Amino acid sequence: MYKSLALLFLATLLLSCSTKKQLTSTTSYSDQITHHQTEYKAEFIKDERAPLNEEDLKYMHFYPADKSYNCDCTVKLTPDAKPFELSTYSGITKPFRQYGIATCDINQKETKVHLYTSLRTIAMPGYKDYLFLPFKDVTNGEYTYGGGRYIDLKTGDIQDGKVTIDFNKCYNPWCAYSDGYNCPIPPIENHFEMEIKAGEKMWSGKKKKG
Repeated sequence: MYKSLALLFLATLLLSCSTKKQLTSTTSYSDQITHHQTEYKAEFIKDERAPLNEEDLKYMHFYPADKSYNCDCTVKLTPDAKPFELSTYSGITKPFRQYGIATCDINQKETKVHLYTSLRTIAMPGYKDYLFLPFKDVTNGEYTYGGGRYIDLKTGDIQDGKVTIDFNKCYNPWCAYSDGYNCPIPPIENHFEMEIKAGEKMWSGKKKKG
């Protein structure tokens, strides 16, 4: 039976990390990303629904922190966007709506990045401000998971028409580790014709059965 808890886990991770003790203003960017990755991995151990246990974490890999992938973007909100059904790798669909389009400079190339809200997740208490950024890039299938990667944001991250999108914080969907999850497929508008050498790499463990 397919599980549909991955987005809830990731939203929980996003909110829990925001409540942790803040790093000092003198902490290096590299150390900030290392801290983020440590907390990210710790959530797999805490959540009994997660596909990985502590022994599996040694098979997780990340690109070195690269501040050039921490992108300051402008955002055009799309409040009139219609809901749509986003396909998942398990074959079912999930209801989403486009929230806005961010214009970012990635690898010195102006790129449109589409942001979405899950119509299921935002209906849950405490998650109404959750934003979802699924994407694919040229590294998929060779250095990173072939099904693409995700980034979590919140509506409050958008201030005065601007948002910072840090690709160093992108992560694999649970489908990268195990069968049996309903992981959204990144829409074609978020397929980037470039390498995003940041964030989580391909998991090197043996894929599990759901």
